[in-house]
Amino acid sequence: MSEIPEFPIQCLSNLTRESSVLKGFRCELYPRKKIVPIQQSSDLWIETWLSTGRFGTYLSAARGSRPLALALYEWNARLGAAFLHDLGHLEVGLRNAYDRALSAATSLGDSHWTEIPTILKLFPPVMKNDPLQQRLVDANEIPRDQIERARRDAAVSGNASPLPGKVVAEVMFGFWTYLTSNAHEKTIWVPYLHTAYHFKTDRRKIHQTLYELREFRNRVAHHEPLLVGSEFERRKIISVASRLLPKAAVDHFKLNSDVLTILSARPT
Repeated sequence: MSEIPEFPIQCLSNLTRESSVLKGFRCELYPRKKIVPIQQSSDLWIETWLSTGRFGTYLSAARGSRPLALALYEWNARLGAAFLHDLGHLEVGLRNAYDRALSAATSLGDSHWTEIPTILKLFPPVMKNDPLQQRLVDANEIPRDQIERARRDAAVSGNASPLPGKVVAEVMFGFWTYLTSNAHEKTIWVPYLHTAYHFKTDRRKIHQTLYELREFRNRVAHHEPLLVGSEFERRKIISVASRLLPKAAVDHFKLNSDVLTILSARPT
C-alpha cells in the first residue's frame, strides 16, 4: 500500500472517533488529530444523502473543499445535539418555575392550575379581529387547547384526573414562551408569573429572548446549519437560566454543556 498523504483538517470532537468517506479518500477522525485520507472512488453519495442544496451550504462555508464541507456537517450535527441538551435543561427549569408561580392562580375547588376552571380564568375567551382570516377569533383558544391536549395525553385511565406533574411535562415549549407575551401582562405576568424570575426582570426582554430561543430550537430540531451566531444563542440560554434558576443550577448547566468545547473545535 502506498504512503497515506496527510490532509490538514482538524478533528470534529474531543469525545469520539468517527469515520467518513470523502471524495477520493477514506477519513478516520481522531480526537484533536488531522484527518488521514485513504484513496476511494467517489463521493457522490454525499449529495444523495444530504441533497445538493443542503450540502451546498457547507461547501460554501468550506470555500469549495468537499472534505472540509463534510467535516463541517458532522461538526454541525454534534453542535446541534449539544444545543438540544442545553435547551432541554432550560425547558425543564422553565416549566417547573412557571408551574410553581402559577400555582397561586389555582381557583377554589381546583387542585392545580391546569384544571379547566382555572384555565378558563387564566385564558378567558378574548375575541380579536384576525386580518388574515377577516373575522373575529378567540386569541386564547390555542393555549386552552394546548392544556386540554396535555391533560388528555397525561390521563392514565377513564375519568381519573391526570397527575399535575405529568400534565406540565406534556405541555409544549411554545406554550411556556407564549405566557410572557403582551397579551398576558395583566392577567398572568403581573399577578403570578413575574415571581418565577429574579426581581425587576423585564418581561418584554425575556419574552423576546424566549421567542428567539424557540425559533432557534426549531432550527436545531430540523437539522439546519448553525455555522453563524451559535455563540449568541448559547449566551441567551445562560441569560434566561441565570434569571430563572439558582446559581448552583446555572453553574451545573455550564459545567455539563459541550457547546463551547464543540464551538472551539470547528474544522478549518
